[in-house]
Amino acid sequence: MKIELHREPVIFETLRDEWNALLEKSVSRVPFLRAEYQRAWWLHRGGGEWPEAELLVVTGRTQNGELAGVAPLFFSRNRDGRPALLLIGSIEISDYLDFVVPRAQAEAFCAAVLERLSEPDAPDWEVLDIYNLPQSSATRAALGRAAAARGWCAAERALEPVPAIALPDDWENYLATMVEKKERQEIRRKLRRAEGGDDQMRWYLAGREHDIAAETEAFLQMMALNEDKARFLTPAMRAQFVETIRAAFENGWLGLAFLEINGEKAAAYLVFDFAGRLWVYNSAIDPRFNALSPGWVLLGYLLRWAIENRRAAFDFMRGDEDYKFRFGAVAGKIYRVQISRRLSLEELGGQAACLLNEFEADFFPPGR
Repeated sequence: MKIELHREPVIFETLRDEWNALLEKSVSRVPFLRAEYQRAWWLHRGGGEWPEAELLVVTGRTQNGELAGVAPLFFSRNRDGRPALLLIGSIEISDYLDFVVPRAQAEAFCAAVLERLSEPDAPDWEVLDIYNLPQSSATRAALGRAAAARGWCAAERALEPVPAIALPDDWENYLATMVEKKERQEIRRKLRRAEGGDDQMRWYLAGREHDIAAETEAFLQMMALNEDKARFLTPAMRAQFVETIRAAFENGWLGLAFLEINGEKAAAYLVFDFAGRLWVYNSAIDPRFNALSPGWVLLGYLLRWAIENRRAAFDFMRGDEDYKFRFGAVAGKIYRVQISRRLSLEELGGQAACLLNEFEADFFPPGR
């Protein structure tokens, strides 16, 4: 496999079509790995999360020149202060990350990437520090075996839960089989009130007929009504959101939903509509309307829309907030995987497990 290093951000544009086509065949088909999302993240460095970073996108091609893998990396000091290579999108605002690689190519690509990153012209890294790998990722196992073959050490640990709902094909079936009786009655009651009460409620998804810049600004203003989210929305983070929403809108995978009450925006959900599922990215509520439960109402409408439009899943992504489980979500896992080529187990604080000594069977069983 031919491996190349790319250090200029033009790579997101020059590789966009090939990159996104490869993502369609990859194990981790998530919106955060789309080339346009990656470009938007890099433009603002995750809303200012990584002010000092060097781009290092690693690509692999087969002998006939076909793109076989993309490892979208950057070089910086990680949260432990170590010189590290991390995935573009790390850490806070991209819920799922991975290499862009089909399962059949994962072993060869991961081995080739580690080989190339050990050469003198690569950054002087100590740890490959990969956050938010899905449980189903082929990269987890393939990187472990590739590291073991080089005599390096690896560790993995589970991070936050990622609750999701596997959607049935009928709204009433969803309520009857996936939601507890008390919550089922509450969802129905709130939707009945929304549809038959004195207050006029309507919901919509922002589309081509809308001014997406104005809709984006309305969403961010509503987010800022929450004190915690207002602190989160620094100027750099606001710019990140604007660019991400624009990229998703222009490429057809944005779902920006609003609930209006008596003509005023009362709640909003920013979701990504990609790969047959809805990915719930963020939300906003105007507290003036709390008595009417606008967040629950809009969430109910979105879930019903997803079922009626044959989406396979409703992914709440990171976080164990109670409401996700009350709507029937089941928690999955994401992982942090570290490949260390220098420090000993003791220097890693005793938290790592060296691949040469003790690998759990569920980390990388043969043939995975």
